[in-house]
Amino acid sequence: MSCPTTPLVVVTDSPEQTEAVGNSLGKLLEPGDVVTLSGELGGGKTCFVRGVVATLAPAGKELVASPTFAILNEYPGQPPVLHYDCYRLRGSDDAVESGIEEQLCGDTVCLIEWPERIAAVLPDDRLEVLFEYAGDTRRCITFLSHGCRGAKLLAQLAAIADSCKKPLSEEQRSAM
Repeated sequence: MSCPTTPLVVVTDSPEQTEAVGNSLGKLLEPGDVVTLSGELGGGKTCFVRGVVATLAPAGKELVASPTFAILNEYPGQPPVLHYDCYRLRGSDDAVESGIEEQLCGDTVCLIEWPERIAAVLPDDRLEVLFEYAGDTRRCITFLSHGCRGAKLLAQLAAIADSCKKPLSEEQRSAM
């Protein structure tokens, strides 16, 4: 079953806006969702992940960092968030050996940086997020869907795209 969609492009003007876009996506994610994150170093991926974690695992928000040296950072929540950085993996065989492949079908939300390194084990149904520099603090974030769940997430995000860049107020942050 094919679920074609048009890519969604969101331009943010600050790290706070990039985090707010992640927060908006976090509100839509469910157990079993896989989101891949691609872009250059410093492209905004960690700010975006911080926003997702703020929604799903608020106690872990301040702990969000790029997991480059650990490969995995786990944030307990409902559902738990697994944040992978596959840069140090040599390929899909490493993903299988480390158990990543099994966790992609679990009751967690998986956020995966450097997904091209493990492309052979990525699920067909996922949301792909591409980060590009568009200035000093400006980022162009492109969302692409793969599969019907990815298409549903993309459609839901597109419906709130105009409002999703608004950073959280202090009151909203403290309520989390």
